[in-house]
Amino acid sequence: MSHETDRTRHILPKLSKGNYNILMKLISNSLTFSVSDAAKFRLHVLDHYYRHGMKSTCHAFNLPRATIYVWKKRFELSRKKLSSLIPKSTRPTNLRQMTLNLKMLEFIKSMRIEYGNLSKYKIKPFLDEYARKNNLPMYGTTKIGLIIKRRKYFFDTSKKQTKRRRVLTPRLRRSPKETLPGYIEMDSIILYVLGRKYCFITAIDVVTKFAWVKLTTNLSSRQAKLAFIEFKNQYKYKLRIVQTDNGSEFLKEFDLYLSQIQIKHEFIYQKMPKINGVIERFNRTIQEEFIERNDDLIITNTEKFTQKLYSYLIWYNTKRPHYSLGQISPTEYMHKFG
Repeated sequence: MSHETDRTRHILPKLSKGNYNILMKLISNSLTFSVSDAAKFRLHVLDHYYRHGMKSTCHAFNLPRATIYVWKKRFELSRKKLSSLIPKSTRPTNLRQMTLNLKMLEFIKSMRIEYGNLSKYKIKPFLDEYARKNNLPMYGTTKIGLIIKRRKYFFDTSKKQTKRRRVLTPRLRRSPKETLPGYIEMDSIILYVLGRKYCFITAIDVVTKFAWVKLTTNLSSRQAKLAFIEFKNQYKYKLRIVQTDNGSEFLKEFDLYLSQIQIKHEFIYQKMPKINGVIERFNRTIQEEFIERNDDLIITNTEKFTQKLYSYLIWYNTKRPHYSLGQISPTEYMHKFG
């Protein structure tokens, strides 16, 4: 190996220790000043002062004379170092110290050890009773919380075991390309009217566009099952496949029921609603054409709203023309399949 490889090379000129410290301080001051907007403003004010005088500076920046004199004095005493214009910390030199009683600390610690990680609100009544009995000063909930946090009174460190959700299979990566009836997409809608929650479960055949909606009290697997049975009773073709998202309403009873009647249940991938594109488009239609136009009725008379919803669905399936079906209704389109 050549002797040239291990030769020491200096990027900067070699400096003495004193000059090196001066250079490092200069670099540090310059870098610190460059990120301080307040220091840049003060330098701008002083530059204006040196050029135009005190009166012009006060008028231009709307600053009192005393403030400008303080900045000027500090700047000139430091031999005009830029770092002298950086605002200093306003943190008080003498901070308040929390006065604590060892007996009270031991009581809080013992409560947390014996009864688990009790909150400061639950500890306070017991601590107040202990303080009265022993003629000790009482602590507020804020102080108790600070004691727990600063002294690290966390003894129950067992991690909660989260229940792992089973992997839903099979999963679809693309929208279905079906040509025969019997492939159903299902979804749910949550609507808030004047602070009240209303749930709908929707279903549609991706080929014939025959659709159904059920107003439910909640989004449970039982309600999804009932909505599916309603759809099945209204539809004349045999159902082969039901496609849903990964919502909990399409698990348990709903999933079990499909397996019992031998209908395949397929799930879409999470955060990919475009795979459920047909039912998502129907959800928009039912909201724009019916639900939003009758939201006052759903509050005053739910039964009448439901009756009107069923009337709309009959009209939707038998009369309303659909662009995707060639401007005919789903019932007319179904004649194609006999």
